[in-house]
Amino acid sequence: MPALDTKASSDVEDASRDVSDDRNDGTKLSPGDPGHGRMRLALFAAGLSTFALLYSTQALLPEISHDLHAAPDQASWTVSGATIGLAVAVLPLAALSERFGRRRMLTLSMTVAVVLALLVPFAPNLGVLIALRVLQGAAVAGVPASAMAFLSDEVRARHLVGAVGLFVAGNSVGGMSGRILTGWITEAWGWRAGLGAVAVTSLLCAVAFQLLVPPARHFRPVPLRPRHFAATVRSHLGNPLLLRLYAMGLLFMSVFGSVYTVIGYRLVDAPFGLSQGLVGSIFVIYLVGTVASATAGRLNSRFGRRGTLYLSIGTTSAGLLVSLADNLVAVVAGLVLITAGFFAGHAVASGSVSRTATHGSAQASALYQMAYYIGSSAGGALGAVAFATGGWSALVGLGLGSMALAAGVTLYATRQARTATAAGA
Repeated sequence: MPALDTKASSDVEDASRDVSDDRNDGTKLSPGDPGHGRMRLALFAAGLSTFALLYSTQALLPEISHDLHAAPDQASWTVSGATIGLAVAVLPLAALSERFGRRRMLTLSMTVAVVLALLVPFAPNLGVLIALRVLQGAAVAGVPASAMAFLSDEVRARHLVGAVGLFVAGNSVGGMSGRILTGWITEAWGWRAGLGAVAVTSLLCAVAFQLLVPPARHFRPVPLRPRHFAATVRSHLGNPLLLRLYAMGLLFMSVFGSVYTVIGYRLVDAPFGLSQGLVGSIFVIYLVGTVASATAGRLNSRFGRRGTLYLSIGTTSAGLLVSLADNLVAVVAGLVLITAGFFAGHAVASGSVSRTATHGSAQASALYQMAYYIGSSAGGALGAVAFATGGWSALVGLGLGSMALAAGVTLYATRQARTATAAGA
């Protein structure tokens, strides 16, 4: 009986918070407000730092393999290990952000991640490097665990997708700039210097975040209650729409993670034979992701969530097929399509999670991030194995399988919606 009483009390508290949130929406930030631009820029900096750190070794895998005498599927764990660390830590850190504040969690997470980033270049062997990367991924987890919930707390609902889109755009800029920077520095001074440059860049982002981020005005701390936390997680996992959104994040990221983990190995080999600096420069394609993320809100308004997801799936699949050609122009065009499709789909799915969750927004967002980074870890690891055994065509087959599953999930949601509409009529 006490457990039932606690749950009933928690449901009442959640309902009262929801009513209060509706009433307070008009006091939240919207375009034109002084703090709105600062909020968006601060979260952009946080997103940039997160992706620059999380995937800092990805463009350097051929060099790391050569220097540390590691096969591609072994070196790929310097990427997958970081994303596994994030996936494991994101839900507990989301719970802590509910108690101690999203803003405080963002600041602490970025600080610890930067300190670890300054240690990573001095790793003496592959095992230590992977261990540090796992810890770094766990530290970085506080950013995605808190960022979308922070935006949901402070930004008006009608402007939330656009704000989330800019945060995701920061991810794409971080991924691009980190890889380009490390690529050219690695070519000149080695991969350790490249990782050191990413650490310094992330330090500057962390300082910019702290200077720009406005104070949290709508956060209300919630006591740490494990039973209530578990009940909230169970309720989210029992929500069919949230489960579909989590699946979309996992499937999209499995494709993206596999492609960008392996692409360096493909481009340094025949028939391309690119240098490490040129391989890093390929990641300028992430700018396409910046545009796709920032326009996700407009696509969502025009085509709806499922329509935008269909468009993203088709674009990503087309990019995989185009990339099969042993021609650099075709490979670049394929990467452009894959990147645009991925970032548009991710921005819509992640933004929809924040709007769908009627309570426990931090846990709902954290579960999405967990699924998303599990997809990254699995995609990177399986993609490296597929490439080692069957070449690029095997990796493309793996990616097309993921996109077929994503299309099936979206088609199921479309049929469910039509059935519900027909029943209502």
